[in-house]
Amino acid sequence: MSTEILVTYELYLLKELEASFKCHKLFAAKDPATLVKEHAPQIRGLATFGKWGADKALIQALPNLEIIANMGVGVDAIDLAEAKKRGVIVTNTPDVLNDCVAETAMSLVLNVLHRFPQNEAYLRSGYWATRGNAALAAEAKGKTLGILGLGRIGEKVAALAQAFGMKIRYHNRSKRKVAFAYDPDPQTLARNSSVLLVTTPGGKTTEKLVDASVLDALGPNGYLVNISRGSVVDESALIRYLREERIAGAGLDVYDGEPNVNPEFLALQNAVLYPHVGSATHETRKAMGMLQLENLRLHFAGKPVKTPISA
Repeated sequence: MSTEILVTYELYLLKELEASFKCHKLFAAKDPATLVKEHAPQIRGLATFGKWGADKALIQALPNLEIIANMGVGVDAIDLAEAKKRGVIVTNTPDVLNDCVAETAMSLVLNVLHRFPQNEAYLRSGYWATRGNAALAAEAKGKTLGILGLGRIGEKVAALAQAFGMKIRYHNRSKRKVAFAYDPDPQTLARNSSVLLVTTPGGKTTEKLVDASVLDALGPNGYLVNISRGSVVDESALIRYLREERIAGAGLDVYDGEPNVNPEFLALQNAVLYPHVGSATHETRKAMGMLQLENLRLHFAGKPVKTPISA
């Protein structure tokens, strides 16, 4: 008899999951609460993704839950304290998405500096022929990229940025053994940067880490790029600073409350906006799904999971 798991989202490798487990699809249920209640005693695993996570109520509703396998690196939508209390293993999918997310980050840096999306819109509107050449933009070479949260992805972005002739600085909670210049706090990093790239984890410890004081330090010639979580940036402050041109521009792939994006962002001509596509390629989502599936298979085969996280 197949091991029963709960699936919160229509995952990339859902068919492969269904070949290995009996999957109860929370995302397809007309009444999710009833589905959970009916099958809770049999459910031993949970497969989830991104913001769907696993909150305290869901974990508590599954008395025989053994493992939560997340497709993605960020686990801020999973109640880790409750999982730990219950002895539930939590896994994620690090490393396999590093290159893809780093490419997305670097594309945001280039797009926000060169204003490529705005320039394309200028052409499509017919303005090139009627109004003349588009306004001049900025380039990456010679500028300083400040990385707020120099982890695996941050290091990948640093390598790409250096290939474009950028200088690298960073801030972490603790100094790392790297060749890049270290700044003791986000404000100092922003002050020393042309582009501030946010790559920190989400969660309560980093909520609104990038606030008005950081944006003040970044200044009218500085740019903000966020590929971490929307919660890390004080969005109301960011919108105000963009509208008043107190920073030069922003490139965003993540938002607080996504997919519901504050409509004020849409009116800003100095913002480049992506719909959270950092890891959204066929190659990367397949690799993430395979690692998620491997963790589940290993656990239910009585073996150690490949990529556990600690609360």
